Amino acid sequence: MDYAATTPVDPRVLEAMKPYFSKKYGNSMSLHSFGLEAKQTLEDSREMVASLMNAESKRLIFTGSASESDNFALKGVAFANREKGKHIIITSIEHHAVLEPANWLKKQGFEITHLPVDHYGMIDLNKLNEAIRKDTILVSMIFGNNEIGVIQDIEGIGRICKEKEVYFHSDATQSFGKVPIDVKKMNIDLLTVNAHKMYGPKGVGGLYIRDDIEIEPLIHGGGHEFGLRSSTVNVSGVVGFAKAVEIQKKEMNSDAKKQIKLRDELIKEVLKIEDSHLNGHPVKRLPNNANFWFAFIEGESLVMQLDMKGIAASTGSACSSESLEPSHVLLAIGLKHEEAHGSLRLTIGKYTTKDDVDYVVEVLPEVVERLRKISPFKKSW
Repeated sequence: MDYAATTPVDPRVLEAMKPYFSKKYGNSMSLHSFGLEAKQTLEDSREMVASLMNAESKRLIFTGSASESDNFALKGVAFANREKGKHIIITSIEHHAVLEPANWLKKQGFEITHLPVDHYGMIDLNKLNEAIRKDTILVSMIFGNNEIGVIQDIEGIGRICKEKEVYFHSDATQSFGKVPIDVKKMNIDLLTVNAHKMYGPKGVGGLYIRDDIEIEPLIHGGGHEFGLRSSTVNVSGVVGFAKAVEIQKKEMNSDAKKQIKLRDELIKEVLKIEDSHLNGHPVKRLPNNANFWFAFIEGESLVMQLDMKGIAASTGSACSSESLEPSHVLLAIGLKHEEAHGSLRLTIGKYTTKDDVDYVVEVLPEVVERLRKISPFKKSW
């Protein structure tokens, strides 16, 4: 129940990757036959991955992760366009891979606007339109939120950014391979994607960059990836990414239908628990995401108790961190600290079965009841 953290590698992906660890091990920058073979494989893979977002393959840069892609997008655009302006807009529910680069850019003299969201986690397009200024150079907004699963009106955001002539970046880490994405139709200028959230390997991501975007490389060196991302390319990982995309092109729709059915069943049954609440939009959400908060209990205790029952889940609570602060996403949608500390994220995948969901809805009420009996929160509330 934690597919949003990562997914198992599809056996078909693993088989496609195997030759590139030992038999086909060339460096894609080498001029001999081994290198040329690797380069052709790299370009074939680039074309496959780009096709799932309706992009030209030469505009897709392979990276080491989605976090690197987000950093590349924000820092690269900021420094290449600082003569035009130093204002960047993000949402208040971005992944830390966008939040932290934005915070870092603020220290470098850039101004960051955090656009608020409503209680569902949705931004107001009118507020976005009002927030864009003459010196705004970039809008970065997450496609489908990693915690509460809410999917923004990406096409509406893209339309506003195009009209205002502002670059639009979206982090689609949780969305790519789960819901349809068309960078042309949606007017997306930069798009972050990765492999390990869609049954591909860890250690490989990508950044789509529209062909007229001014961007500064994040990593300098030997000029790999069209001079935009130096480092010997992880060809085996890229092959795995491409195979995962090839599979999802065929299976995404059927996977989504199956997962929506299981997700909705999960939500319906969990909300039968007294003092339980759904976080995020009831409909405009990722097919595999269900996020709740339970009154009078602490999320990490809930996750540990579920783990002892063989259920892997996660929480928006961060009581193990030094800050002891709950999730910024849950606070942004209006939850109080004590409410956000009682959160639980359950995310399913293509290997999740009806029996898995049935087991969770059987075990969860018992665990919640047990924790409430010993909870110190109930008296204070």
